Amino acid sequence: QVQLVESGGGLVQAGGSLRLSCAASGSTFRSYIVGWFRQGPGKERDFVAAIPRSGGFTYYADSVKDRFKISRDNTKNTAYLQMNTLKSEDTAVYYCAVRGGDFTTDVKDFSGYSYWGQGTQVTVSS
Repeated sequence: QVQLVESGGGLVQAGGSLRLSCAASGSTFRSYIVGWFRQGPGKERDFVAAIPRSGGFTYYADSVKDRFKISRDNTKNTAYLQMNTLKSEDTAVYYCAVRGGDFTTDVKDFSGYSYWGQGTQVTVSS
């Protein structure tokens, strides 16, 4: 079992930046694919980004591509989401999650993730 704890959310002005962290318990973090999702008010949970077990190739939603960067440090059991040039539409609760399996376009599907964090609120003021 893996426990995930997100941090780093907050209130930021449009155009600003935030870095979210996802700290995992246990020694199996490196065996999982990590994904970030977000859920805005009254909206469904949407895919943001994913990274494979050893890092390297990453996958982003079109809405955040070129603005957000996902990374991980397996020595610290932590994943990150660097968010730049934030927009009001990025306002949401952000969740990290982990899953097994292969790194395919299926990583966009939240139903494939086994463990989730509690989420961290990101609010972007215009």
